[in-house]
Amino acid sequence: MATSGDEIASSTGDSLQILMAAFNRRAADLKEMILLRHLSIDQYGADLAALDTSIKALERQLQAIKAHLRHEAEGLPSTQDLVERSQQQQRKLQSIAAHLPAHLPNQSGRFSQNGSETSTSYTTSRANESNKVNEDNGTETAPSTAKVKKEPRGVPRKYVTMDELKSLSSYMKGRLTLDKVNAAVDDMASFAEANAQLLSAPRKKLGEDALKKVLELRELTALEGVKGQAFFLEFDMRSGTHLKMDTTGKSILTVLRHLGRITEVRARGQRVLVLSR
Repeated sequence: MATSGDEIASSTGDSLQILMAAFNRRAADLKEMILLRHLSIDQYGADLAALDTSIKALERQLQAIKAHLRHEAEGLPSTQDLVERSQQQQRKLQSIAAHLPAHLPNQSGRFSQNGSETSTSYTTSRANESNKVNEDNGTETAPSTAKVKKEPRGVPRKYVTMDELKSLSSYMKGRLTLDKVNAAVDDMASFAEANAQLLSAPRKKLGEDALKKVLELRELTALEGVKGQAFFLEFDMRSGTHLKMDTTGKSILTVLRHLGRITEVRARGQRVLVLSR
């Protein structure tokens, strides 16, 4: 179908309008470029210098921030290690607090206020008493020249925890309480300490009965399982406050032997009870 003259005129007009619009945009761009070309750089020099100074200051701050972050990143492993150690210590303290027995001894010269064993020995106290006697007699003994025998390993006091007592069968523990059992542990330690002191006492200061017991104890200390250990005899329980030669005492010994607090050695008609370390 042939195109009418009006349509051709209309199409030509549209093309001219597009061409004129493009020409006008180009002319506007040229005018802006000419204006920019004739601008003096000196008019904006101060502003550009201030802008450059600000940018450099920001760059320096950015470098300082990066350096601080690097330093913190390097110290992060040691901080994490410290946190882990603190958590381990916290778990240990919580475990200690959970298993701390209700009965804690506080005997003068044997335990300090916090329940830990003191380093004061029987032989040291005897030396101090000897020095005091010399001072009363008007003679001086230099502490540095006083020869004090080295004390052997201390007598162990391994208390029973509530969890250990609960783990026992009802027929074994019967009506025993934690306080009764741990009080018996104190008695056993007292028996063993008394025997150790008797063995270390000067022979000339011993009476006939004490000397007889010392000779008996010395024979027992050479036995396998007794040598170098803290021990007491069943006969010693006669003087016990909480651990006696009765039904309750026998039950307590059974419990302590089962829990590994003591071992038993029979020799020369004696029942020797050795405290475990």
